[in-house]
Amino acid sequence: MTVPGLHLRLARPEDLAAVDALFAHSYGRLLRADYPPSVLVTAVPLLARAQPVLLASGRYWIAEPEGRILAAGGWSLRGVGEGEIRHLVTHASHVRKGIATALLGRAIAQASAEGVLRFHCLATRTAIPFYERMGFRRLGEVSVRLGPGVTFPGERMLRGP
Repeated sequence: MTVPGLHLRLARPEDLAAVDALFAHSYGRLLRADYPPSVLVTAVPLLARAQPVLLASGRYWIAEPEGRILAAGGWSLRGVGEGEIRHLVTHASHVRKGIATALLGRAIAQASAEGVLRFHCLATRTAIPFYERMGFRRLGEVSVRLGPGVTFPGERMLRGP
């Protein structure tokens, strides 16, 4: 799917505040249907923090279809021939418009060019159908420790051999 006016670019360290704002806006809204308030109240503030090292890695992408950041996501090396999809999120008012699909496609193409054949990701319950449409398969539920006494349920997923 082509998104009119879509501009994808590599993130820069100075995008930190805008990406934090995107995460804070979207996670609470998008995850609401799949997680109880007791989980969201403790997890969202911890999930909604962009990682400066990831933004500066040259492997984290920003989608700006309207001149503002409406999606972000990328990848990191996990091992020889393996990568991890990282912090992919779309602005809550712009989901299902092909933006995340284009962004993930760009990240996978970049990683593939660097020899990555297998892609891992830790998906929220909300994102499982999206990743399945993108060729990922479920490996099983996990509970991610976000901080002292704070865990977040997700699904480990894999794409590739």
